[in-house]
Amino acid sequence: MRYLRTAGPAGIRRPRPADEAEFIAAARRSRELHHPWLVAPADPAAYAAYLAKIRRRDHSGYLICDRASGEIAGYVNISGILLGALRGGYLGYAAFLPYSGTGHASTGIGLVIEHAFTVLGLHRLEANIQPGNEPSRRVARKLGFRLEGYSPEYLFIDGAWRDHERWAITAPAAGQAGAGRPRATGTG
Repeated sequence: MRYLRTAGPAGIRRPRPADEAEFIAAARRSRELHHPWLVAPADPAAYAAYLAKIRRRDHSGYLICDRASGEIAGYVNISGILLGALRGGYLGYAAFLPYSGTGHASTGIGLVIEHAFTVLGLHRLEANIQPGNEPSRRVARKLGFRLEGYSPEYLFIDGAWRDHERWAITAPAAGQAGAGRPRATGTG
């Protein structure tokens, strides 16, 4: 398998139509893990819509894969990408069972952040996380995101307007050690 980036147990790559069956099976297997935080595409129509969405100029999508088996361990999206003075976007992510808690997600998300700051040329990524979603909050802290605020009734998820915390990370300034890379990418 050809990956965009690899580290530790994980590699990231772009989703393909051929991934449909495996992705849907992983999303269905992980429904309880994700509820009520998100709803992953879990049928052919939803997966096709997901692929169409991440092919738009203002979106980008990645699969986190287990390097040993090639299996899909999770996914990461960047939405609302704006260039110009902002050069940023919104980061969303999810692990799939049985890879939740194994380090695949944090490693893969770190790889996507690095890719976004270098290849995509972004400066800022924001992750909006529901206050009770402690696994996502832990990943954000581990990768160097900072808590910037609180947004009541921010996103409509699972039939209700949900409050979210705003977490963000920015690329280091040019000329500093590690310029072009996030403060931490994690390895597991």
